[in-house]
Amino acid sequence: MPTSRRHWIRTIGIAFIVLWSLVPLYWTLNTSLQTDSQISAKPSHYVPPTPTLHNYRALLSGAGEIPDTIRQSSINISIECAAATIITVVLATLAAYAFARMKFRGRQLLFYAVLATMAFPAYTTLIPLYRIMSVFGLVNTYTGIVLVYVSGFLPLATWILHSYMISLPIAIEEAGQVDGAGRMQILWRIVLPLAWPGIVSTAIITFLFAWAQFLFPLVLSSDISTQPLTVAIAALQGRHVVPFGLLNAAGVLALAVPAVIAVALNRFIVNGLLSGSVK
Repeated sequence: MPTSRRHWIRTIGIAFIVLWSLVPLYWTLNTSLQTDSQISAKPSHYVPPTPTLHNYRALLSGAGEIPDTIRQSSINISIECAAATIITVVLATLAAYAFARMKFRGRQLLFYAVLATMAFPAYTTLIPLYRIMSVFGLVNTYTGIVLVYVSGFLPLATWILHSYMISLPIAIEEAGQVDGAGRMQILWRIVLPLAWPGIVSTAIITFLFAWAQFLFPLVLSSDISTQPLTVAIAALQGRHVVPFGLLNAAGVLALAVPAVIAVALNRFIVNGLLSGSVK
């Protein structure tokens, strides 16, 4: 096949994928900037005739069941994602350092067993996890959702940080041992500052994964007191009268947080992962 033809086929393919991904996002934003009458108009408006932030103001400061639900679910998802990220990063840092530097029987077997859990489809554990949480009274609680998140994200976080820590020069740690520093002092004063880019990238990835969760919190939280924003938006769509403007505005807000994080902190993610792989 001629080079020019391959170039055009590749360009068309990339353009199709980009449009396929961006058109739903644009339509969500477009609808969120219209009034209910404009949304229901035929033919549809591909560009907002008179763009308005009324739907956003109603969600953020208005009164009513839907704004109250969206605000509460936004608080829920922030608490759950932040708690899951902090706990996962702390545990993954300790585990990664132990696997990378400490010598103990069964270390390799245990490490590969942790990594092997990533090969299983996560949703195969949904019903067992629900039964466990139900027995311990953790359904419809922040604790139950956070524990499930941590159990799912910990293997990946451990693997990322292990790959980073094992690439760090061990001579610095040996120098600390010669000076009389203990294992925890070496971890806190030497390893953590060197591994900080990897820790930041792991935290960002964990937070984004937690924000995108839907099925697990859908099953584990049936009450608005703990439902995250992703679940609350889907629940509101089942009503007889669907407030498309408010729902699309809520969708934009839900998308904005991970989008801003990914764009603003992209260099930290890339630098953290790449620096751990080439040191």
